[in-house]
Amino acid sequence: MRALHPLVTGAVAGVVSAGALALLRVVPPGGADRWDRTNHAGGTVTLLEGPAYAAGAACAAALAGGGPGPVVAATAAAGLGALDDLVGDSSSKGFKGHLGALARGEVTTGAVKILGLGLTGLASAALVDRRARRLGPGSVAPTVVDTLVGGAVVAGSANLLNLLDLRPGRALKVTLLWGALAATRPRGASAAAAAAGAASGLLKPDLAGEAMLGDTGANSAGALLGTALVQSTGRRGRLAALAALTALTLASEKVSFTSVIESTPVLRDLDALGRR
Repeated sequence: MRALHPLVTGAVAGVVSAGALALLRVVPPGGADRWDRTNHAGGTVTLLEGPAYAAGAACAAALAGGGPGPVVAATAAAGLGALDDLVGDSSSKGFKGHLGALARGEVTTGAVKILGLGLTGLASAALVDRRARRLGPGSVAPTVVDTLVGGAVVAGSANLLNLLDLRPGRALKVTLLWGALAATRPRGASAAAAAAGAASGLLKPDLAGEAMLGDTGANSAGALLGTALVQSTGRRGRLAALAALTALTLASEKVSFTSVIESTPVLRDLDALGRR
């Protein structure tokens, strides 16, 4: 089957994600209450946007012909996020909190997710690099070190998007921008288009404060974007991306991204754009 053009991939992702959300709202697994949460403004939102995002992104990535790596990233990260969304314990927060709990002998869903995202990232990067070796004879083949760094990039990207899903539309806007930029690189274009397309299909209800990605959708989006980055870069690009992701993750333990955004006029205006 011929690979889809990135624009078609994005369109498919948007249509499927929007349709999936509409269907899930009619027949929510386990009942609507299981997916309802209270947002920062005290309103009720549904987390069904997360599974809808993953469905649209994974479906489009599979049809795009970019190999199994992006599909594994989008679906496995979504599954780990759903674990945290549905049965997670909010008593521990961030890497420091979950790892601290683990040191005390407490296994939180967050710690399971951290380990799971690491394995998901490694599997996705390994699939991407195996495909690159098969399709690109004569070029510099990715090494084990490249794959390990790539796996960390996928996991770090999944975590970063989750850190941004704190206000309506924020994580989806970042996904759209990141995806649009990544889609300019041929090797990662299909995965990036799938990530951005699924975001476009869900932006309206997210901005309206009716639905949110939750860990399910945010982890899926981040992992897919990270995989697109791994597809399009070599060791230097992956190391640079990993350094940036590590710096942002460490900063998030000390500084509130929301406070930084709200205190910076340009970022504040972009963040509020389209929000009800």
